Amino acid sequence: MAELVVNVVSAERALWSGTAKSVVAKTPDGEIGIMPGHEPVLALLVDSALRIEETDGTKMLVAVHGGFFSVDSNQVNVIAEIAELAEDIDLDRAKASLAAAQAASDEDISAVRRAETRITVAGTASALR
Repeated sequence: MAELVVNVVSAERALWSGTAKSVVAKTPDGEIGIMPGHEPVLALLVDSALRIEETDGTKMLVAVHGGFFSVDSNQVNVIAEIAELAEDIDLDRAKASLAAAQAASDEDISAVRRAETRITVAGTASALR
């Protein structure tokens, strides 16, 4: 059975590499699911949860904030401006960041979106465990 070779990196570091059954990413046009044999694609990422189903069935979530991904010959490369594995997100800190961003007089919309994405990813990941 064919599998995907997936690499997830941020501007700061490589986060994860491995094989997967599928990857689901969110683009400005909506979600896109990638499975082995997918046609080549290059797309922008929006603040969202990147979902990876590993070959052993383990489901992984990554909070991604901007960037892009490419697919070619069962190789998926995710290059995010900022990315965090779900298990690395401190939910309390993410909630505090959201409150601070919402309370700021110049309310930074991108900070609000990043905090909301981190909360969603961390909350969903803990529900999967």
